[in-house]
Amino acid sequence: MKQYLITGATLPDGKIADIAVKNRRFVGVGTRAAAALDAGYETIDAAGLQALPGLVDMHTHLRQPGGEDAETVASGTLAAAYGGYTCVHAMPNTTPVQDNAGIVEQVQHLGALAGWVEVRPVGAVSAGLAGEHLADLGAMNRSAARVSVFSDDGKCVSDPVLMRRALEYVKTFDGVVAQHAQDPRLTEESQMNESPLSAEIGLTGWPHVAEEAIILRDIQLAAHLGSRLHVCHLSTAGSVDIVRWAKTRGIQVTAEATPHHIALTEELARSYDPRYKVNPPLRTSEDVAAVVEGLVDGTIDCIGTDHAPHPLEAKDCEWQAGAFGMIGLETALPVVQKVLVDTNRMSWQDVARIMSTTPAVIGRVPSQGQGIVEGKPANLTLYDPTVRRTITLDTQHSAATNTPFLGMELPGQVRYTMWRGSLTIRDSVAVPLEQRPEGDTACNSENRGTREEN
Repeated sequence: MKQYLITGATLPDGKIADIAVKNRRFVGVGTRAAAALDAGYETIDAAGLQALPGLVDMHTHLRQPGGEDAETVASGTLAAAYGGYTCVHAMPNTTPVQDNAGIVEQVQHLGALAGWVEVRPVGAVSAGLAGEHLADLGAMNRSAARVSVFSDDGKCVSDPVLMRRALEYVKTFDGVVAQHAQDPRLTEESQMNESPLSAEIGLTGWPHVAEEAIILRDIQLAAHLGSRLHVCHLSTAGSVDIVRWAKTRGIQVTAEATPHHIALTEELARSYDPRYKVNPPLRTSEDVAAVVEGLVDGTIDCIGTDHAPHPLEAKDCEWQAGAFGMIGLETALPVVQKVLVDTNRMSWQDVARIMSTTPAVIGRVPSQGQGIVEGKPANLTLYDPTVRRTITLDTQHSAATNTPFLGMELPGQVRYTMWRGSLTIRDSVAVPLEQRPEGDTACNSENRGTREEN
């Protein structure tokens, strides 16, 4: 394994330090880091770069199997590495659906072959995402993929009896149900946020209560059963209030917010550009402010990108015909910097918490989110917060192009991403698996990332 001495990096707490990496782990952090290395190590000058533990995404759509016209595991995880991620949770709305041990193991294997990040498959709650019968949650948890997060994302588990059974089942192995909170009866044919603007521009509205009612119901079920509930892509002020109320009562609920729901508002729907069509929809400026405040005060636990790639024809069309969803793996950290760090609402330590440590804990990923600490796996992002870039298609590496930030200026750029001691991004350029030194790869055993402890 190659050894690295990263010099002059700024740690999340603001201290300047050298970081030594050997045998896929951090072996020294501080001015004497070089003493932990043997001769022949490579030096990386990180002066001016912000060091963060490798980012972890709770909510990524990789589309494969079945949706390769939009994204593949290889292309999606490449985009993740460019975004500073070392682990993504792959959502189950694939074809066939990730509702059994064979499919989740296939997705994990594809991630291992690609070699960009650790891929943690998310299992479907219901068979075929049909919302009628539980999928085999136990078999997926016992499989090589060790699935601990289950969701019908893209669809809500709207049947309260089915949701209760899922929460009861995952409790037996400390799993979590991640709910896409959307009452389907209240959102039939919905196109955007329900508001005076939706009436003005003639698009069917998606009311706040459709999200909030499901969150409240599921929180009450989780409290009754003592189970873990995770709320996907929370988007309204009322939802923030409900989760805040639940946490004051010690209920085991966590929540995520997307970068687009903290940065963009429903006003973009005036353009009728389907790039801004997403589920849940972009909300009002008051909702955006409440979601930001929820992240700041800890009500919302983490950032989840809800990276949702689509083929060109699904977005290059009229609004009503367009697909819901936005890509976001490569712009997540810049958006968080712009909205939370540059406004002094959060520190870089907070960013490490909401984009690495906490999502790793929620997803029960022992190989991730443990910080830049001696003895822990060397998952690392070196980020330059001083540059500013206009987002173009050339700056994105997903197979899809449906970014809502196209043409916008954002701060920051990932310079290096290191997964398990192996550089996947060097000087903002991807390092293909075949070009990494022999043995200097995190994926020579596809299960290492999920089975090794600490």
